[in-house]
Amino acid sequence: MRTATLGPAERAESLAAMAEHELDVLVVGAGVVGAGTALDAVTRGLSTGLVEARDWASGTSSRSSKLVHGGLRYLEMLDFALVREALKERGLLLERLAPHLVKPVPFLYPLQHKGWERLYAGSGVALYDAMSMARGHGRGLPMHRHLTRRHALRVAPALKKDALVGALQYYDAQMDDARYVATLVRTAAAYGAKVANRARVTGFLREGERVVGARVQDGEGGGEYEIRARQVVNATGVWTDDTQAMVGERGQFHVRASKGIHLVVPKDRIHSTSGLILRTEKSVLFVIPWGRHWIVGTTDTDWDLDKAHPAASSADIDYLLEHVNEVLAVPLTRDDVQGVYAGLRPLLAGESDATSKLSREHTVAHPVPGLVVVAGGKYTTYRVMAKDAVDEAVHGLDQRVAECVTEDVPLIGAEGYRALWNARARIAARTGLHVVRVEHLLNRYGSLAEEVLDLIAADPSLGDPLPAAEDYLRAEIVYAASHEGARHLDDVLTRRTRISIETFDRGTRSAQEAAELMAPVLGWDKDQIEREVEHYRKRVEAERESQRQPDDLTADAARLGAPEIVPL
Repeated sequence: MRTATLGPAERAESLAAMAEHELDVLVVGAGVVGAGTALDAVTRGLSTGLVEARDWASGTSSRSSKLVHGGLRYLEMLDFALVREALKERGLLLERLAPHLVKPVPFLYPLQHKGWERLYAGSGVALYDAMSMARGHGRGLPMHRHLTRRHALRVAPALKKDALVGALQYYDAQMDDARYVATLVRTAAAYGAKVANRARVTGFLREGERVVGARVQDGEGGGEYEIRARQVVNATGVWTDDTQAMVGERGQFHVRASKGIHLVVPKDRIHSTSGLILRTEKSVLFVIPWGRHWIVGTTDTDWDLDKAHPAASSADIDYLLEHVNEVLAVPLTRDDVQGVYAGLRPLLAGESDATSKLSREHTVAHPVPGLVVVAGGKYTTYRVMAKDAVDEAVHGLDQRVAECVTEDVPLIGAEGYRALWNARARIAARTGLHVVRVEHLLNRYGSLAEEVLDLIAADPSLGDPLPAAEDYLRAEIVYAASHEGARHLDDVLTRRTRISIETFDRGTRSAQEAAELMAPVLGWDKDQIEREVEHYRKRVEAERESQRQPDDLTADAARLGAPEIVPL
């Protein structure tokens, strides 16, 4: 079983190794595109490095709708090529690359008009399914079906009876976006890539016009490294223009940020066995099953304030509640909202003023010798973006390089996952864990769940649930620090787990014990534990305050009231 450990020692070794020997490819930015680019490059036999200023997926790639989908609404825009490409990628992820992380999810589309709407929407969904099957990657999902109003209300009793005349049900897929990226980074490391988070690029190295590497500041140890590379790939998403400015070159395109916010509510607040997709005057609204919760989203508004911590305002929350309540028999209130998160989509700037109309296509450019830029796109098609970025970088290498192979490279944890799933009752009996706990671990780690179980075998107390966040075991907190590159409490409560959005206290009651579990792995003393906990609590307070503000400007100011990161 292929694996990779990303603990403190491995991080230090990676930084030293990147500085010691020139790389073929250095990737800047470890969101899903950057992580995918590192995996693509290293599996072509190229020496590869990956650096990230904060944490894996700490930007857009941890704050999405958590859907792997073909983009049904792009059919309406007649963007058949984008849908076809995304449906192929959805199938690959479900069936071959990450069956442990990517799962089918049903959606109900309520029809509000008799006759023509069923024909119109039904034709679109039928085409969606047909395009999926035509690519040979649709076998993992059921076909769509037409429902009467009575049948639809049995599937989703939460809907108002007068909110629909019938419905369509179709399937897409979902994943935990931040967990997916962390697994992608570990997969690249397992194939030999050198990876380091909390490693910020402060400038590019130049020889004449050519970019030959980057200066990297170690955000943990405080040192600075010069990392030389024959090709550098800028995969920094909404920060693309800022990163490009470091080379003093006007970019060939610009990236505009569009803010999308999501609400997390408990499962019992919406009585339904299916997700929902609803039309709004601007876009679509999803109600997405998420374990013991629902995710309601999203908005689509221009954002030109702080990119690191986009803030959800009171107006954003009211917008989502107002629109979802139009179809719910029992409306949601502010008190039902357990968590809120905001993310920024990197859209290629066009001539349209409406962000919902900006391109979801991606583009790759080579603005100066030695530097490749990849931007735009959507989460589902990250692998295609990564392939195109490495193809472009290869043009600058004076050597023959193999073609992309990531279509046939499963992520770590995929190998043996289905066999372990079939044996989950035996694993539960062997370990003493409830079978539901074993299923939880398998769907988060795949076959790497055995590594988490090894921690519990060595210390049975790690098999206990984390206080105030009982969905997670104490072992998962330790494993996040020892194997998954978590460097701070925020990394664990916000991205390695989803405690920050899945509990009403937003993780503050779990913070102390989680920090104490991380401490031995990361070498923290009591003072550092307290700093971590205090920093996390201030972050939660600042987010809550921002969500009480009336608009973006005041929400941004409130969110920036919390410090960026814990001082060492």
